[in-house]
Amino acid sequence: MASSISIPLPYKSHSLRRSPIYSPSQLHSSIKCSASNTEESSIQFKQLRNAACGFLAVWALSSVSPVIAAGQRLPPLSTDPNRCERAFVGNTIGQANGVYDKPLDLRFCDYTNEKTNLKGKSLAAALMSDAKFDGADMSEVIMSKAYAVGASFKGTDFSNAVLDRVNFGKANLQGASFKNTVLSGSTFNDAQLDGADFEDTIIGYIDLQKICTNKTINEEGRVNLGCR
Repeated sequence: MASSISIPLPYKSHSLRRSPIYSPSQLHSSIKCSASNTEESSIQFKQLRNAACGFLAVWALSSVSPVIAAGQRLPPLSTDPNRCERAFVGNTIGQANGVYDKPLDLRFCDYTNEKTNLKGKSLAAALMSDAKFDGADMSEVIMSKAYAVGASFKGTDFSNAVLDRVNFGKANLQGASFKNTVLSGSTFNDAQLDGADFEDTIIGYIDLQKICTNKTINEEGRVNLGCR
């Protein structure tokens, strides 16, 4: 059975005010920590200042990480001749917020039956639309904010993977394995999910309600998910 997770809402204090919303330029300017005109006499203070600057830099970058919104145009196809092979390296700093060192443009690439080079890779914010991953081993991958609309994942192994806020709209996921896979905030609008294995899938209640509306999930899959 899928594990449904419930995250309690944080405590609301009536004395707190709404945090301001900053533009990307304001965020970048906020992390420019200039040195003081007077000599710093305390080494400990310098260390604390540098740590604070580092924290603000990471926070600002993750706050402005790219997301392909509904109806938004995709960037032009990359002209990098090795763009498909870059999936075998992945994003060196890509994590939960989809922050990356270089964009991964995997559109129209063919990874059919790739059993070695994709396993465990970080594919944060990857553009994967119309790519083929049929029969590929993508176990333990980290796909945060990836755009996989119209991609083919027939029989793909996603076991133990983290599929966080992935857009699988109109994707072919027939027979894909989501064993012990984290499905947090991912969408499957008009996706083909018949024969997909959802044994021990970890999914939140709201996400569960959404995926259960997909009529292509077979009876066994619905039972494993806990669809009502």
